[in-house]
Amino acid sequence: MVKGKVCIVTGGGRGIGRTIVETLAVNGAEEVYALDVSDDALQGLPDNATGAVVNVTDPSGIAEFVQDVIRRHRRIDVLVNNAGITRDAVINKMDDEQWDQVIAVNLKGVFNMARAIGPEMMEHGSGSIINISSVVGLDGNMGQTNYAATKAGVVAMAKTWAKEFARKGAAVRANAVAPGFINTPMLETVPEKVIEGIRAKTPLKRLGEPQEIANLVLFLASDLSSFITGQVIRCDGGLVV
Repeated sequence: MVKGKVCIVTGGGRGIGRTIVETLAVNGAEEVYALDVSDDALQGLPDNATGAVVNVTDPSGIAEFVQDVIRRHRRIDVLVNNAGITRDAVINKMDDEQWDQVIAVNLKGVFNMARAIGPEMMEHGSGSIINISSVVGLDGNMGQTNYAATKAGVVAMAKTWAKEFARKGAAVRANAVAPGFINTPMLETVPEKVIEGIRAKTPLKRLGEPQEIANLVLFLASDLSSFITGQVIRCDGGLVV
């Protein structure tokens, strides 16, 4: 589905990001670059995937990495902005550091990547940018003011880039995916009682699996979605908030 495409996935060492990397690789990508802040997380990747230690909060490091990819392949076809962190607290107990850390990675990190790669896609004439948002960014969630703000922000940025990067006839698309509660290590710290409540509110009565998010990303990265841009697609089992 993505035969011959050069793909970049941030936060590609773990959880949903790792599954996205593996899914793009097995579906014919020329090369998938998995970005993470830890080299340990980038071991055991598929043969057509390359790990790169890149911090999305470091614009100069991103620029150096992007130019290296362009030198090797002369283009970047797919950018998946998946890297994200949580620092949860109700607002009266959320300190500046918790706010700033989440904003830096989840919001400005997405901005940094698209600022470096979007113009390259425009120059090449095509590309697909996929921002991983969350239902929390659409509906809010107790104790996650910082996270919700960032995940709402990446939806707005995708809608903006759908306009900006398609100028001058470039077939550059930008969309957002809003997962519900997915069975990843990020949920390991959530009490089982809370997880049961989530299952009860979800019509399909279960958590989602990383592969289900990766399948949607694969579709948006492929030419099968060539007339879809500026959209946010929920993948949440029908979750009722």
